[in-house]
Amino acid sequence: MLEAFTDFVSGSPWTYAYLLAVSAIDAFFPVVPSETSVIAAGVLAASGDLVLPLVILVAAGGAILGDNISYFIGRSVGHRIAERFFSGERRKRLDQAERQLAQRGGYLILVARFIPGGRTAVTLAAGTLEFPWRRFIAWDVAAGIIWASYASLLGYFGGRTFEESPLKGLALAFGIAVAVTAIVELVRWVRRRRTPTAA
Repeated sequence: MLEAFTDFVSGSPWTYAYLLAVSAIDAFFPVVPSETSVIAAGVLAASGDLVLPLVILVAAGGAILGDNISYFIGRSVGHRIAERFFSGERRKRLDQAERQLAQRGGYLILVARFIPGGRTAVTLAAGTLEFPWRRFIAWDVAAGIIWASYASLLGYFGGRTFEESPLKGLALAFGIAVAVTAIVELVRWVRRRRTPTAA
């Protein structure tokens, strides 16, 4: 995959447009490989084909743009979807999500950025439940910058470690990214299991 990516974008100014687009689309259509692309761009930055600060800036900008599209989709049509499809037990879950956003909105926005699909669910819910946009954008900018820095720096240092074999650098960086996501999911699972016993 890295070879195909590097053949297509290596040293090209179109790489940055690609990163912007893929990072934005993944926020509301979570089947696009944004994290893998940003990691691969970090590997390319390690070899001098791309500029690392620009990779971070463009990936963060795309992530923030996509999250805001998702937020405003939720804000504009989320209520109609909620009224039509959320009643009874589902309505209780939606109310619980609203309480969680009110209590821990910033934390959820930050953590969800690192969970494939989670970022879409949280940003759509934030819009649907009318989480204040000023609070949303502040946390979302922080989440986008942290996510873009994390993914591109993983690729960059992986690429620097394996300068002679960029595929090994990508494999290492991608493995670390998967491990971090797994740890976040494990922590969430443990916290969910403890909540009922604490209540």
